[in-house]
Amino acid sequence: MALLDADIWNGKIFTGEWVATAATSDVIEPATGDVLGRIGIASADDVLAAARRAALAQREWAGKRPEERAAVLRRAGALWEEHAAEIEAWIVRESGSIPPKAALETHTAANECYDSAALPNHPKGDVLPSGDEHWSFARRTPAGVVSVIAPFNFPLILSIRSVAPALALGNAVLLKPDPRTSVCGGVALVRIFEEAGLPAGVLQLLPGGVEVGEAVVAAPEVRVVSFTGSTPAGRKVGEAAGRHLKRAHLELGGNNSLIVLPGADVAKAASAGAFGSWMHQGQICMTTGRHLVHESLHDAYVEALREKAEHLPVGNPATGPAALGPIIDAGQLSRIKSIVDDTVAAGARLVAGGTHEGLFFKPTVLADVKPEHRAWDEEIFGPVAPVIKFSTVDEAIALASDTEYGLSLGILGDVGMAMRIADAIPSGIVHINEQTVADESNAPFGGVAASGTGSRFGGAQANIEAFTETQWLTVRGEIAGYPF
Repeated sequence: MALLDADIWNGKIFTGEWVATAATSDVIEPATGDVLGRIGIASADDVLAAARRAALAQREWAGKRPEERAAVLRRAGALWEEHAAEIEAWIVRESGSIPPKAALETHTAANECYDSAALPNHPKGDVLPSGDEHWSFARRTPAGVVSVIAPFNFPLILSIRSVAPALALGNAVLLKPDPRTSVCGGVALVRIFEEAGLPAGVLQLLPGGVEVGEAVVAAPEVRVVSFTGSTPAGRKVGEAAGRHLKRAHLELGGNNSLIVLPGADVAKAASAGAFGSWMHQGQICMTTGRHLVHESLHDAYVEALREKAEHLPVGNPATGPAALGPIIDAGQLSRIKSIVDDTVAAGARLVAGGTHEGLFFKPTVLADVKPEHRAWDEEIFGPVAPVIKFSTVDEAIALASDTEYGLSLGILGDVGMAMRIADAIPSGIVHINEQTVADESNAPFGGVAASGTGSRFGGAQANIEAFTETQWLTVRGEIAGYPF
């Protein structure tokens, strides 16, 4: 039987075993509209029961020797590689990804598990100086139960980057994937960890909508919430977590600038800009949403983008060569189209694209854009490249800084000038002579301002801070004397 055989998960959730649910949701292939199966949808009561189950399982899991937890993570890493082709096929069909992007997801999933396998043996404390006659320690202990809420766009990466380190550090996890990508962003994870030997109840799968999202935050046993998604949704998660005194790590949206400096190689810059705006149909929080191009290069850059837009193939990535696949659903496509149409109506020039066939939206270039236009001011989450020109470095800094977001920044050209700009623009991530979309399993990832709460995913230190608590512990040789 295949790892993701529908007979295993059809109409079910995972609570340590596959359990049928009353409510289900179609698993739809965006490129064709075909139904690939039906995923079980959890209820709020299912979540509360899962949280209680997880709290019990977590104690035993945290008590295992570090080498035992590490072994499960290493086996999981090997299984991602062993089953890569099958999982990638699901990522292509369920999320509309092109095959290289799907391969990146399984490759990253394996690396996340391999990196996380080192965490159980990583030092997790300090010996503190003390004026008293005792030993004083600060040590990191597992948080307990962690809820992971993941989105549709990179369904595997944006789940595993929290699930793997949280498990490695001795936590139990409640995973709520986006219902639109619950197989590649949910079923795949629990099947891999099932096969890797993770004890029952330590990882549970709870697909669903708002009700389930609220429940995985509110459940009393949950101590940490790891959320990746839009800024509006993140605000609601943060508010709910605050009410329940839960720690929330929020990795949210972005409206990321790519600044093309005078003297930059236009052909290379346009290639970087095209990738930054159109990779995975622009459905990435790090997507290049703003192209700031020096006036000396502006016209040539726009023309180079236009040529790329008109020659990049758009189509079903499961059946033929495609650089761009489908938008995830009709609601998202409608929003993209309205932003483009409103921006053109407000005076911007449509250089390429702006149209769609079904859910296939053509790569789009907008010139003569102004800061007040929707395509400049809002996160589009679609394959749209708005371009604006600047004349001075200070003008570029002002334009790029004029946003509520602060996730990723790309700067192309002279390194000295780029370093000055990097120091002046608030951003969680800066790439010099690279575009805005990048992620590595060992790199601390996250944004500032409306792009997140400043927490980071990736790398030993960031993951330990995210998924453990700090405990002060003192020890003395005999009971201390007190004046009472």
